[in-house]
Amino acid sequence: MSPEAKARQEIDKKLEQAGWQIQDWKDVNLGAALEIAVREHPTDTGPADYILYVSRIAVGVIEAKKDQTILTPVEEQTQRYASSKLKWHKEKIPLAFLFEATGQVIHFTDIRDPSPRSREVFHFFKPEMLQQWYGQPDTLRHRLANNMPELPVANLRACQISAITGLEQHSLAKNLPRSLIHMATGAGKTFTAINAVYRLLNYAGAKRILFLVDTRNLGKQAQQEFHAFKLAGKETFFHENHIVQRLTSNTIDSAAEVCICTIQRMYSILTGHEIDESAEDISLFETRQLQKQTKQVRYNPAVPIESFDFIIVDECHRSIYNLWKQVLDYFDAFLIGLTATPDKRTYGFFNENVVAEYSYEESVLDGVNVGYDVYEIETEITKAGAELKAKEWVDHRDKLTRKKRWDQTEEENVYTGKELDRSVVNPSQIRQVIKAMKLAVETKIFPSRKEVPKTLIFAKTDSHADDIIQMVREVYAEGNAFCKKVTYNAKDPDAVLTDFRNEYNPRIAVTVNMIATGTDVKPLEILLFMRDVRSKGYYEQMKGRGVRSLGYEELHRVSQSASNAKDRFVLIDAVGVEKSLKTESRPLERNSNLSLKDLLQGVALGHRDNDTVQSLANRLIRLSKQIDKKIQHKIEQSAGQTLPQLAKTGYFILYRWQSDISLSGQQNQTLSNQNSAGS
Repeated sequence: MSPEAKARQEIDKKLEQAGWQIQDWKDVNLGAALEIAVREHPTDTGPADYILYVSRIAVGVIEAKKDQTILTPVEEQTQRYASSKLKWHKEKIPLAFLFEATGQVIHFTDIRDPSPRSREVFHFFKPEMLQQWYGQPDTLRHRLANNMPELPVANLRACQISAITGLEQHSLAKNLPRSLIHMATGAGKTFTAINAVYRLLNYAGAKRILFLVDTRNLGKQAQQEFHAFKLAGKETFFHENHIVQRLTSNTIDSAAEVCICTIQRMYSILTGHEIDESAEDISLFETRQLQKQTKQVRYNPAVPIESFDFIIVDECHRSIYNLWKQVLDYFDAFLIGLTATPDKRTYGFFNENVVAEYSYEESVLDGVNVGYDVYEIETEITKAGAELKAKEWVDHRDKLTRKKRWDQTEEENVYTGKELDRSVVNPSQIRQVIKAMKLAVETKIFPSRKEVPKTLIFAKTDSHADDIIQMVREVYAEGNAFCKKVTYNAKDPDAVLTDFRNEYNPRIAVTVNMIATGTDVKPLEILLFMRDVRSKGYYEQMKGRGVRSLGYEELHRVSQSASNAKDRFVLIDAVGVEKSLKTESRPLERNSNLSLKDLLQGVALGHRDNDTVQSLANRLIRLSKQIDKKIQHKIEQSAGQTLPQLAKTGYFILYRWQSDISLSGQQNQTLSNQNSAGS
């Protein structure tokens, strides 16, 4: 069999999978089915490899080539057939849908698009889709370029306006397939995305949009936000006008306009392998992928490639790699990534098409988020480990059942800090950390508080979390309600998380990964790290649990002795996690030992170093949350700006001043080098 014949065998198979009936020209019978692909169809410029008919109307053409053929140069040949007069047709009507295909690769062009551009697709479209498109007066890409009205800006932050307009005007309108929205944690990425979804459904005529997450908890949270969304000036909620489905099975509701799904579940649907619900509880940051675990995504007629017009990938920095990428490659959809922590791979995947950037530092200056301080706790055992002597009697505990047995060690066993709380548990070390945290919070960090500020502790494992909880209750001499576990293995973790957000108890929660990413707990004021992390992106996400700003009334509701709005959070580092080079954002506060008066005096004397500038901006932002409205008004009258505005304006003026000085220095050095070379 020739290479061309082998390729056509694969093409025939894919057409049949998509629902096309294949006929040879000599046996053609357009009445035999509504959807027919006719092979070797005569035209006035020669036989076309395939002509696609829907309800007796010719709508498309396929130019077939052997495998390993580069398809871009074939486009002119496809265009020629599409513009030719078909045999038995009275008029020469250009065909709308153009395909170039080998047995492995398919390219598709809709000639009705503005500036028609080919794109690679995973499979052929179902006939019903081509029939629907053919019957529409314009295409999705035409509507994106011409039909999107001006964005109403009521109830939107400046960063959200920038993200939506950037997405629509600078990416989708130009038919760019991938767009990245980089917004700081707490800046309202999901709210921004829902606004964009509303516009895409109502003005661009999108059929269905997939909101892709990587944990079930984030899916639940996204569904709640869709249900709570009400456009400014509208009387009804989003879900009252558009059907929102959170996928908990492998069946997509045909009426659903928004589907919320974990990438793990969608992967299982497309590979044909059932998924255990627990797999949706583990963040992709925590999942290592082995080659032998890889399953190939294959065409699923129940979920064809045209199922979604847009895919919004939440926390996209962890959903676009390795085997998960297959899910994104499967669908013929625009990809829109949301992240607070992109890395080089993220930028690369989205073709460096960043439609909006809003950094953590900007969010603090805008009052969207709060800054943070770092407090370090270091025990000798954490730093250096310890040694178990031979013949020493110790507890041996099963990791899963936690059942203990009392036994002797056979040989001396030296364990490192990294093995602590994984293969070896040292209760004394945990006790020392908790005691140090308690003392620091009560005497240095929040000395005026009567209750423990809402605190989240990151543990290494579920078993480690249990050890921490028991020690917290013991050290604080409190009962069960005071400290609880929020992990996927805990009983009713959603209820505990709700109480942690909204009620007085629990004051302290311990987690492994359930609320390490993407989950809002605004009253949090302390993060205690009792685990290190490999990924700087994951670490940034974990820190993000503390950055949310909160007004005085909302904070006072759960922490009655709070005297002002939330103005910072404190990261207590018990494992050296902050010293690692993986961290991207740093505290704005660089000179914590200097008073505000000294900082201002330094600026007056001409100090323009980065530490002084950032520390002063951070101090002004915090001060704005601590003073009453009368003093705020006096400052605004005197300075012509509010304190946050002064902080932001001063920061950027001094930042530009530093940049100008740096640039000037570089230019002077360049001139000096040129003069030296000339002499």
